[in-house]
Amino acid sequence: MAYTKTPIFVVLFLITLLPISTNSQDPTSDLLAQLESLQSQSPNGGVIHLTDSLLKRILSIPAPRPFTFLIFFDAQQLHSKAELSLPSLKSEFSLVSKSFLANNPPASHSKLFFFDIEFQESQSSFALFGVNSLPHIKLIPAEATDVKKDSFQMDASDFSRLAESMAEFVEAKTKLSIGPIGRPPLISKKQLMFLVAVILIWAPFLVKKVISGNTLLHNKSVWMTGAIFVYFFSVSGSMHNIIRKMPMFLVDRNDPGKLVFFYQGSGMQLGAEGFAVGFLYTVVGLLLAFVTHVLVYVRNRNAQRLVMIFVMFVSFWAVQKVVFLDNWKTGYGIHAYWPTSWK
Repeated sequence: MAYTKTPIFVVLFLITLLPISTNSQDPTSDLLAQLESLQSQSPNGGVIHLTDSLLKRILSIPAPRPFTFLIFFDAQQLHSKAELSLPSLKSEFSLVSKSFLANNPPASHSKLFFFDIEFQESQSSFALFGVNSLPHIKLIPAEATDVKKDSFQMDASDFSRLAESMAEFVEAKTKLSIGPIGRPPLISKKQLMFLVAVILIWAPFLVKKVISGNTLLHNKSVWMTGAIFVYFFSVSGSMHNIIRKMPMFLVDRNDPGKLVFFYQGSGMQLGAEGFAVGFLYTVVGLLLAFVTHVLVYVRNRNAQRLVMIFVMFVSFWAVQKVVFLDNWKTGYGIHAYWPTSWK
């Protein structure tokens, strides 16, 4: 009898332990479920707001983790500084997250999470990652054990291309694909309908003005001014500044009281340096137009020579400054070669 009671006792003991092991939850699965829930409920295109407690919970999962995550470091008190463009970059970051969720199947959504973290709320997390300047984006791979040493920081020059450069950064550091960036249209359907209605209403009056020749389009000065504006707009890189939302200048990180108008590096161009180069090009173009359309009618040869010397001096100075700036930014040099007959 003692021999038969022992197995029954063991079976009963194991049965009492069975509910305990069944009810115990895997911390990794529980965390993934929470992150997926926060991702689906996020109003910012799937970007999850990261806190110190949530970060500690994520880092408590031993590497390799089942997901990679990207963090946008933000500071509300610096949103007023236009040179940092933090609100714009944060919006572009949200656009990358939204595009990732839209271009990939739901099964892939848990492989990459997007977070934003605020300085005032999570100063200890900023210190943990060693972040002391903004804008700042870090990618923490699944196998990272030390988030400060094993993470990848996005270069400051890459911010010039906004969402596209962020997507390329993620795809270069991981095997994941973001897909095409789905930007919203510049003009909504209601705005387009209103614009069409205004054009239809004003069309008869506009046709009457054109036929009578009494419009600004018949004014020679308007065309000349417009041509100069289009030329300056083209050579100054203004379209690049508008599309990429480039700031006019930056604040020197080493000296906050000093402004940086010229950024050394081929991957980024500030608005001020684009306008400076555009101004130099426009000056040379206007001088050339003056020489070919006005100076040729001056009968005094001495006056022509003096003006030509001045035009050549100013043009040479302007071109020299453009070449110097290009060499300073890119390291590419332009060398003059004398004709062989001159040697």
